Amino acid sequence: MPRTPFPDRLGTIGVIAVMLGIFAIVTTEILPIGLLTSIGAEFTVSDGLAGLMMTMPGFLAAVAAPLVTTATARVDRRRMLAAFMLLLALANALAAAATGFWLMLVSRVLVGVTIGGFWSIGAGLAERLVPAHRVARATSVIFAAVPLGSVLGVPAGTLIGELAGWRTAFAVLAVLSVAVLALLLAAVPPLPPTGTTSLSAIGTVARRPGSRFALLLTVLIVLAHFGAYTYVTPFLEQVTHAGPGLVTVLLLLYGAAGILGNFAIGALVSRRPRLGFAVAAGLLAGATALLPVLGGSKAGALALLVVWGVAYGAVPVASRTWFARAAADAPEEASVLFTASFQATISLGALAGGAVVDRAGVSAVMLLAGLTAALTLIALFTLQRRRERGHVGLQMRDPRRPGEHDGPPERARVEGERIHRGARQRP
Repeated sequence: MPRTPFPDRLGTIGVIAVMLGIFAIVTTEILPIGLLTSIGAEFTVSDGLAGLMMTMPGFLAAVAAPLVTTATARVDRRRMLAAFMLLLALANALAAAATGFWLMLVSRVLVGVTIGGFWSIGAGLAERLVPAHRVARATSVIFAAVPLGSVLGVPAGTLIGELAGWRTAFAVLAVLSVAVLALLLAAVPPLPPTGTTSLSAIGTVARRPGSRFALLLTVLIVLAHFGAYTYVTPFLEQVTHAGPGLVTVLLLLYGAAGILGNFAIGALVSRRPRLGFAVAAGLLAGATALLPVLGGSKAGALALLVVWGVAYGAVPVASRTWFARAAADAPEEASVLFTASFQATISLGALAGGAVVDRAGVSAVMLLAGLTAALTLIALFTLQRRRERGHVGLQMRDPRRPGEHDGPPERARVEGERIHRGARQRP
């Protein structure tokens, strides 16, 4: 990707602006988790139906991610980022002023389009904003918005909702979105489009064995997490018998544990991705499966939520690492696959969890989440067995170690060149 020489300070502020944009988006997406009961009560809908607020954005984001990447090839990236942040501000303002549940769902449609569009563009901008020797760190800063938004967004939103009402929480996010929009326009310079990604190139990368396995792991672990976490507030209220204040405290502690997991297990993932993913999946499986047993006491719920937070804090970086290593020669396509699969599974998890909650209760959804996370461990164990038996098709490439690749390096290089050459030849 061609590099534009921006001053270091301007580039750094631009990276921070993109990170804050993703933080606002992730927080907006998951905010209904902490406010589910309050919103459902005001509009007189069940917890399962209220879960549609989580379902719709993810599915739309999964569709928007590849479509925006391929359809905006001639539009300045800075303008696109600003447009999506404006759309996010409108979505949050609409949610804050909604007079009916249907308007809440309309606002969530706008959120879904924003997620897919902003992520598909913003995730790969670090190398255009900072010098080459700072790209890795800048990329880490941008992706840090995912765990930070995930593990802090719900507790912070729940706290604001408890103190001033759930509408105020969305209004605050609308203000934050406008502030990020202003920062993007002030700090990010014009970014003429340079990408050549096409739908066919994305499909080619998706058919690789390593990409397919990354998809499997992502679907299982994200399905387990969001199937249960979407309904953690009803669980704490109905099973733990926690009041609003205690729920807020428990979610804040969950968030703090998530930050710890992001850095601790995330560091392990960068060195040993299989082990890091296994640790995260094992902790998540154990915590959710034991909640119906030990979550009736406040101490038990606290301990298990902390373990759960540590586990999920590492999930986004673990998933991204698997996609990146499976397609090291096609980073933009890998980013689209990561975004689309992650977002689609968030919605699928919320939808499946809502169906279970409405039919069997909140304890049942926790147990099923634990079993689903355990399937991730089985998949990782199966991969290890295949490697031991000489089936190398699922091995990943570490970009820092060119010799380690899922197949002959020359074949991968040629395939990558073929993908991008074919994309460039498309009109």
